[in-house]
Amino acid sequence: MKALQWQGVNKLSVGTVPDPELRNPGDVIVKVTRTVTCGSDLHLIGGYIPFMEKGDVLGHEFLGEVVEVGPDVRNHRVGDRVVVSSFISCGNCWYCDQKLYSLCDNGNTNPVITETLWGQAPGGCFGYSHAMGGNAGSHAEYIRVPFADVGAFTVPEGVSDERALFASDSAATGWMGADLGGVKPGDVVAVWGAGAVGQMAARAAVLLGADRVIVIDRLDNRLRQVEQHIGAETINYESTDVAGELRERSGGRGPDVCIEAVGMEAHAPGPQFGYDQIKQQLRLQTDRPIAVREAIHACRKGGSVFVLGVYAGFVDKFPLGALMNKGLTVRGAQMHGQRYIPMLLDRMAKGEVTTEHLATHVMPLDQAPEGYRMFKDKKDDCVRAVFVP
Repeated sequence: MKALQWQGVNKLSVGTVPDPELRNPGDVIVKVTRTVTCGSDLHLIGGYIPFMEKGDVLGHEFLGEVVEVGPDVRNHRVGDRVVVSSFISCGNCWYCDQKLYSLCDNGNTNPVITETLWGQAPGGCFGYSHAMGGNAGSHAEYIRVPFADVGAFTVPEGVSDERALFASDSAATGWMGADLGGVKPGDVVAVWGAGAVGQMAARAAVLLGADRVIVIDRLDNRLRQVEQHIGAETINYESTDVAGELRERSGGRGPDVCIEAVGMEAHAPGPQFGYDQIKQQLRLQTDRPIAVREAIHACRKGGSVFVLGVYAGFVDKFPLGALMNKGLTVRGAQMHGQRYIPMLLDRMAKGEVTTEHLATHVMPLDQAPEGYRMFKDKKDDCVRAVFVP
């Protein structure tokens, strides 16, 4: 079958790989009908997560049609249209029982790398390096889905492919940030990043009753999407003092909840960007924590900061003093998709969560390398490139 393969740093190609096969009785094989780029994929492509091997298939956000089922599968039949959580979870371990699905003890079949890096291993993820299990990704014609009764969800009739597709990761990730960040009615919420995840975090905050939701970015087309489709306010950080503006819009205190949805390749005006970029490229730090620093400094005393952006290892100039002395609660997580996807599909069916506007560029899988170039370089106002195998 055809698939998009990682061939080296900033090198992608569409090639031929073996068709997936059932390995365990709880597996299904899904014919991929939509699969989408994600900002965290850019960290893999750029070599910032050094656990890729030549020929690895990328992609972790997808939906499709079930074409083969293992003997133990109970919730799915051949022909079902399903959206699949990007994180692979068994549904039976202690962490899954706590609904901390991305921390599953059994989803990552290659835990030694992340145990060494982080002390313990999270669950597995489709198409996200051998540190996260080495699972083949979704930018392909077919994909094997382990623990299908736990991680695959039937899409309601009437919900379009482009809408349901983003429940796989972006919408679930964004909702998790607002939920676990503690957003409640009356809050002022600030979100760093107006990509798909940031927009979905903002939408979640709106639906959870926040009084004001403010999204920070530098790209005007994304900020327009926030205003038109999400119902939130915006700040362009290249033209406004973010900290001062946030205080102005929050009664002088700062936001109650700050959600960072940027990740390890953050941009910023001023010398801090050059400082962090040089240190990252020289491997003196693994990540650029610019947005996290700003969120911690901007958050009100006693507030909450949730880190949604992907980080791999170590950062410099982390404001631990501000965190401690301001009494902040700081949390982060990979996406507990199984916890949120059924609810999101229901809200999508009701029209409360819409995502079609995020799919700015839809193209055949053969054009995936160009799709990633457009996505990375923000060409033609690309927010997300969707591939149709």
